[in-house]
Amino acid sequence: MKVKVISRSTDEFTRERSQDLQRVFRNFDPKLRPQEKAVEYVRALNAAKLEKIFARPFIGAMDGHIDAISCMAKNPNFLKGIFSGSMDGDIRLWDIASRKTVCQFPGHQGAVRGLTASTDGSTLISCGTDCTVRIWSVPVAATLESDHASNKPIEANAVYVGKNAYWAVDHQWGGDLFATTGARVEIWNHNRTDTVISVRFNPGEPNLLATSARYVEIYNLVYPYFSMDIDYSPTGREFVTGSYDRTVSSIFHWLCLLERRTVTLSFSRVFCVKFSSDASYIISGSDDTNLRLWKAKASEQMGVLLPREQKKHEYQEAVKNRYKHLPEVKRIVRHRHLPRPIYKAKELRRTVIDAEKKKEERRKAHSTPGSIVTESVRKRRIIREVE
Repeated sequence: MKVKVISRSTDEFTRERSQDLQRVFRNFDPKLRPQEKAVEYVRALNAAKLEKIFARPFIGAMDGHIDAISCMAKNPNFLKGIFSGSMDGDIRLWDIASRKTVCQFPGHQGAVRGLTASTDGSTLISCGTDCTVRIWSVPVAATLESDHASNKPIEANAVYVGKNAYWAVDHQWGGDLFATTGARVEIWNHNRTDTVISVRFNPGEPNLLATSARYVEIYNLVYPYFSMDIDYSPTGREFVTGSYDRTVSSIFHWLCLLERRTVTLSFSRVFCVKFSSDASYIISGSDDTNLRLWKAKASEQMGVLLPREQKKHEYQEAVKNRYKHLPEVKRIVRHRHLPRPIYKAKELRRTVIDAEKKKEERRKAHSTPGSIVTESVRKRRIIREVE
């Protein structure tokens, strides 16, 4: 009688080191996995829950100002540098990586209301309520690479004096022009002390200017108070807003205008917000004199990821997107834990709207049919039509 014994080489199944992964044999035949979709659904549900559990957006605070922070600006050529201006006229350049002040500018006699950097990152332009526009040289390359901040005072290259306070400034992409706004919109040249033409420049079309007689606004109905600042992501696919209600800075997808994730900010009123140049972080400035650094994606894992970790995150995101329309996954993904003041204000507003609606229905029910005509919500917004 012949006996055949299964023979395997130990070299193929034995780990060389204890850190090596065990070899796993898999058969991907769908007939062997009748519960494949059910397993994926459970994984999607767990991924949605884990995203909420690990949502810790706050990274750290940068303190140094002695008054409320009123504006911020990014430097296009330096990823970890950001400018900030405060109500007392102080202007600072920060290193986001170390969260320290790199250099300090003398600033303005009043509040700094606008900051912008040139395309090459060598020039900073500031404007404020002291009716001046100031141009500064920024020693960014030497300063950001050093470990210690420079205490040498930096003098303004030019000071332009206007007749009214300035509230915002923006630089042309790839040119020498910059625009300011106050009592009127003015366009300046670096080499001239008077205005060139009397607005923001389009990043895609450097020579394109646009004006309008009315504002273009996007409202978030969750906010009981108005938004103070807005900034687009460098990708152009989402934007962040900072609100006066001290609590929330929300990120939206620009195409569907749905709130994608929320950063809870329950410290003080938010006056300005900026995306980092790599769209991974958000910097907010508030009236408690601090700049705060947040993760753009609250549950994102920090640090260098191993290939297996990266594949795991990609798989979890894929199964979430595949089953996001199912009730349980949809409920968890779309749920937002609102701070108590916003939740109460939203609840009060909903009560008022429901009461007005119920009152209108009762008025129609106890009136002569046809005597009360209800106007549509869309037409209520129209004040007057001009042909």
